[in-house]
Amino acid sequence: MYAAFLEGVTREYVLKGETVRALRGVDLAVPEGDYVAIMGASGSGKSTLLNLLGCLDRPTKGRILLGKDDVTSLDDWHLSEIRATRIGFVFQSYNLIPQLTVIENIEVPLFYQNNHRVNQAESRQRCIHLAEMVGLKERLNHRPTQLSGGQQQRVAIARSLVNDPYFILADEPTGNLDSVTTNEILELLDKLNDEGRTIILVTHEDDVGARSRRVVRLRDGLIESDHRRLPIPDTARRRAALQK
Repeated sequence: MYAAFLEGVTREYVLKGETVRALRGVDLAVPEGDYVAIMGASGSGKSTLLNLLGCLDRPTKGRILLGKDDVTSLDDWHLSEIRATRIGFVFQSYNLIPQLTVIENIEVPLFYQNNHRVNQAESRQRCIHLAEMVGLKERLNHRPTQLSGGQQQRVAIARSLVNDPYFILADEPTGNLDSVTTNEILELLDKLNDEGRTIILVTHEDDVGARSRRVVRLRDGLIESDHRRLPIPDTARRRAALQK
């Protein structure tokens, strides 16, 4: 099964009366358990592809499957539901809520689920487990202003996992971090992928992209190259089999 599958995807915008072709017919298959770095120069189509994978936009033409969901022609309400329940977002700026604690920030995606799908006691234990997994066992009741940048990004990664998403979509996740903290966050993403999590990472940094299993480079709205560095881990295949 694919975590994401794009077929013949184009995206066109009209700016000042002129048509801009941001994507020109992209075919991309991301198997469950893969770790893909999307790279390319400014204007190559990275941001457009990110928005489509994150259900923040729709293609002009083509088809997009995210897990079992064909999101190509969904309305805004259904796209919002997919974003909230099936995609784990990690942003460069963390996007934490300042008034909430670590645990409460991790819980935020659960608020968008229907009440019958959420057992509060179980969800709280899951959030505690995720906080501990990313190394924040001693910071459960801290607020973002009491955390370092790396700790805030760890909260964001834990939050991205709380709904058991099809994939983690990481947009320049180390862009605001120093080199030491960058390595710590990348090691955490490596670990998650080794355990079977699918990661799609958008970056312009070669050393960050080099940590992935596969590098897809865009140029002028097309895939210029698609190079696999490492095979998908066996743990991912076993995890996918258990979910079927």
